[in-house]
Amino acid sequence: MRVRDLRDLPRVVWVLAAGRFVSSASSFLMLFLVLYLTGPRGLEVVPAGLIAGSNGVGALLGNFTGGRFADLYGHRRALLVSATVVGVLTALIPWQPTWLLAVTMPITGYLGALASLCQGALAALAVPAGSRRSSVAVGRAASNAGFVIGPPLGALLASRGYDTLFVLDGVLTLVLRHATSRLLPPGGPVTRRPGAPTGLWRAVRADRSLLLLLPGVVLVDLVYRQLYSTLPLYLRDHGQPLALYTLLVALGSGLILALEIPVALWLRHRPALPVVATGYALVAIGFVTFGATWFGVAAAAVSGMVVLTAGEILYKTTATAHVLDSAPGHLVGRYQGLYTGAATSGTMLSAPLGGIVYAAAPGALWPFCGVVAGLGAVLALASARTPASPAAGTEGVAPEAAAGQVR
Repeated sequence: MRVRDLRDLPRVVWVLAAGRFVSSASSFLMLFLVLYLTGPRGLEVVPAGLIAGSNGVGALLGNFTGGRFADLYGHRRALLVSATVVGVLTALIPWQPTWLLAVTMPITGYLGALASLCQGALAALAVPAGSRRSSVAVGRAASNAGFVIGPPLGALLASRGYDTLFVLDGVLTLVLRHATSRLLPPGGPVTRRPGAPTGLWRAVRADRSLLLLLPGVVLVDLVYRQLYSTLPLYLRDHGQPLALYTLLVALGSGLILALEIPVALWLRHRPALPVVATGYALVAIGFVTFGATWFGVAAAAVSGMVVLTAGEILYKTTATAHVLDSAPGHLVGRYQGLYTGAATSGTMLSAPLGGIVYAAAPGALWPFCGVVAGLGAVLALASARTPASPAAGTEGVAPEAAAGQVR
């Protein structure tokens, strides 16, 4: 079945998208953990940051290694088990002593990443290789919509106490897990076809195109995450109100919600890597525009945000679907984790690296970002001109994929 429009997407894609919306709207742990630890728990900033950071470390490890469990034991089973543990641990945060939080936070981060990988793999396997951009766009739109609702809802609930936030987050995770278990098709691990690579690294090493693309993914994410680290500092230091920064974030989210799905459908038949390279180039131009203050800091910031968001709309969905299409069927979870790990590496590295450049030479930060993202675009173009491994996305047949074809 080829996906011509959204009506062709199988039911499992919409079920998983609904799950992403709910989980994103209730992801209070990520938003409020540091405030909770430095507030009601009475911790200093450094130990609170270490505990919160351990959750991020667990998530990064989960992205890079969790796909193996999903591929070996079945994506549906791994999703349900990991979601159950995450829901229980999150709901019990108010009753966990601080020393125990230092132990459970990395576990929660790891299993949360595993659950997200399983959602992506299930959605990918339900759609034929070559038609996955639409399903990825639907999932991203649902997640972005949830993040638009989540912060103000969390702020409202936090006024009644942080305990309510975490209990609600955990309970909704468990409710969502129960509903998902009833709606997802049954299925086990994907079978490996004879002659297909046996492991992730053997498959990746054989794909020279992917080996060129992945460093580009990392470079562009290092630049993209400056939106959440050095950009607010830059605007503050140039006398701009906090409202401008929140406007930029809202503007980017709004453009993504309005345009990402239509653009994905419009470009679904275009070769993926030139689209990705164009998106990376727009990100480079957008960040350089932040420094073009001769027509006003605010105008430069808004213009840069529009341009780099256009780039994000082009590359995020397309690159994700391209990597999934490159995966042998029995390695989809691991490829999903490999791409997600590369595409979120900036969450750990962008703030310190960007901070070093900004402290040493504030005026050089945005041109430097443009050069780094531009190098990512060059790598994507080089990847497009490099022969890929044989079309692996159709290797292996997943029971859940076959069941997912029924709308």
